[in-house]
Amino acid sequence: MNELARPGASEQRGPLRPIELATGAVLGGATVGLVTIGSVIPFAGALQLVAAVPIGLIAHRFRPRALITATIAATLVTFVAAGMASATVLVASATMGGIIGTVKRRGGGLVAVLGLSLLTGLVWAALAVGSLLVLSSARELVFDNIRNGARGLQDLAAQVGVTPLGRVVADLADAVLRSWWVWLGGGVALGMMATGVCSWYVLGSVLDRLDWLPGRDRLDAPLDDRPVAPLPVTLQNAGFRYPGARRDALNDVDLTVEVGEFVAVVGHNGSGKSTLTRLLAGLPPTSGSVRRPGSAGLGRLGGTALVLQRPESQTLGVLVADDVVWGLSADLAAEVDVEGLLSEVGLAGMGGKETATLSGGQQQRLAVAAALARRPALLIADEATSMIDPDGRGELVELLAGLPKRHPMAVVLVTHHEADAAAADRVVHLSGGRTVAHLPAWPRPARAARRRPMGEPVLELRDVRHTYNRATPWEAPALHGVDLSVRQGEALLVVGGNGSGKSTLAWIMAGLIEPSSGRCELRGKPVGKQIGGVGLAFQHSRLQLQKQTVGAEIADWGGRATGSGAVGRALDAVGLDRSLAARSIEELSGGQAKRVVLAAIVASHPQVVVLDEPLAGLDPEGRADIVELLARLRDAGLTLIVISHDVADMAAVCDRTVHLRSGRILSAESAWVATPVPSNVAARADSGALHAPGESAWRFEHGGRG
Repeated sequence: MNELARPGASEQRGPLRPIELATGAVLGGATVGLVTIGSVIPFAGALQLVAAVPIGLIAHRFRPRALITATIAATLVTFVAAGMASATVLVASATMGGIIGTVKRRGGGLVAVLGLSLLTGLVWAALAVGSLLVLSSARELVFDNIRNGARGLQDLAAQVGVTPLGRVVADLADAVLRSWWVWLGGGVALGMMATGVCSWYVLGSVLDRLDWLPGRDRLDAPLDDRPVAPLPVTLQNAGFRYPGARRDALNDVDLTVEVGEFVAVVGHNGSGKSTLTRLLAGLPPTSGSVRRPGSAGLGRLGGTALVLQRPESQTLGVLVADDVVWGLSADLAAEVDVEGLLSEVGLAGMGGKETATLSGGQQQRLAVAAALARRPALLIADEATSMIDPDGRGELVELLAGLPKRHPMAVVLVTHHEADAAAADRVVHLSGGRTVAHLPAWPRPARAARRRPMGEPVLELRDVRHTYNRATPWEAPALHGVDLSVRQGEALLVVGGNGSGKSTLAWIMAGLIEPSSGRCELRGKPVGKQIGGVGLAFQHSRLQLQKQTVGAEIADWGGRATGSGAVGRALDAVGLDRSLAARSIEELSGGQAKRVVLAAIVASHPQVVVLDEPLAGLDPEGRADIVELLARLRDAGLTLIVISHDVADMAAVCDRTVHLRSGRILSAESAWVATPVPSNVAARADSGALHAPGESAWRFEHGGRG
């Protein structure tokens, strides 16, 4: 069971924690959307039936305070958006979702549901009866409806020759009107109990199936009521082990960070970098000690600020200037020199721009500006350079390095790029959860001859243009007259900086968005009408993985005919052990998640695969593994279109490079000259299911791997 779902989670005291606020806001917003759409759009009323699920998740995982807060906020928004009737529906859905979720969280059963449903039904019955007692006009309207309905049924019974039945209906209506409060109150109470029983089996089953979803805040630390003073911070023999883990993620780390320092923490994926970040941000160690003069003050004025790997996950404001001061009180926001901060981070004059139009590098700069608005003493950039192009990465590192020189603060940059650490005052190397003198050097893949000739053109783009929000004041051109032809079995590399239009091009080639003009055809037919013919691997692989286990994910992509054998073959194709099929999606590393997405795509049998930044966020070993995997898929005859700014690594597998800048293709050229490699020095790719022994395969600089 999720740690937040255990009974003890409801016994916490104090104000709402960040995870409760964030989850309540997201799931409460989902409830508002379901109820509002179901009430204003014809034939969409069924959506209101599932409105209890998001609220039920809140009750299932968090304490009643979070449930009540989310319900009140969602009700007010629904009232403003769709009126009293929809707000009443939302409250009813929240009531039932709260009952089922709370009983599930506390380990109760059907008896508890019946008891709470009866109690709630009596409250609703009292509200209904009391409202009609006070509102005489509404009461008379209800009575008139009952009389008219009974009279209509009586006339209908007379016409079909069953007059006695009509008299029974009339007598029943009179009895209801004489004792309307009994009938109304009893009906509401019994209806709530019946709904509770049905919801226990239906909604309860849904909550059980969703229990595996992540919901733990890894930055959630015990309340520290000391004054905010995060520096200097000293870790002495600090270690940390996550609940349920078999070994420590971090062990015996000694580190001190002082005001005015720029410290780089370098390590490969899984080395413990992010865990170290959490300790610096205030999470208590499970062994050793972390000492600081006051509290870490994560997110508080003068405390600790975090800039994360994916800047879009930290962007909340619609406009750039709004995002800088988002979450600050009106008084504190008024003290912030927004334009000065934007100028400092290289976004001068962009306060009025929409955050959605910013490139990845600009979004990271905005995240730094928003962090500086809180005047932090400690700024931690956790893999903040991993998702942007090389030029943007260098500019961001230069910006971070200069902050301690201009402000009374320290900056800790966590990265797996050794080059990012060149400007640091000190470099801490992590490997296997421990500090080491230096990291192992991983080789880069070198080009080898392709093993299968290319065929005829399979994907063609002619004068493709695309503009977001076209014909509105917010229109943003992304592509301008792109012409491109891709041959069967070819591996094509599309390079360009952040904001050049690479991701837009990827979505158009996959048929997920239609170009504003021009055509994109797969074997002569519009790709938009052949969804699935072109597979797309997102830059953030986790966003594509929706099932609970690896095997279920691959089978879902492959369709109904995909059995365990097909799942196993797909895992073989991407170099993953078949035992991984039973593993939870939440347990995958970044590199494994990318491979699982590729395995799922292979199972769906596409004609072309588009990969958007397949090396983003991976360390050198993971990058080499993915390049090696793509080589095997290419040599198996799959057509690959790789959209990336990692030219040095991806050119090793690609036949041709296309340069994209500001939505235009500048040139297309051969990637590298092929170099055949004798079979006796072939790399470990030979062991894959798609390689044949004795043929030219792969070699790696510095003598190979494996």
